[in-house]
Amino acid sequence: QVQLVESGGGLVQPGGSLRLSCAASGNIFSINDMGWYRQAPGKQRELVAIITSGGRTNYGDFVKGRFTISRDNAKDTVYLQMNSLKPEDTAVYYCHADKVHTIQGWEDYWGQGTQVTVSS
Repeated sequence: QVQLVESGGGLVQPGGSLRLSCAASGNIFSINDMGWYRQAPGKQRELVAIITSGGRTNYGDFVKGRFTISRDNAKDTVYLQMNSLKPEDTAVYYCHADKVHTIQGWEDYWGQGTQVTVSS
């Protein structure tokens, strides 16, 4: 059984920073892409950032250099450093692991979500 456990969300003032972490646990052989998505109330879930096992990254257009995604393959963990946060960044942030390889085969997994609130 694979689980993704997120941490690091919370309340921050505009212009502040937060660092999200997501650790995958279980009998994992490998993980393809890992990423972060977010969903604000009344809106669709959208891509924030994604990183391949080789370290290539892609970001949502709204990030504009404010966020940095990284991962530690040895720990099956992905991070999201968020700087210059804006009120419109308020959302539930979800971790995603693509093609997690276990003895059962390959499957995608989602974390439970962590709330990020940007407000003064």
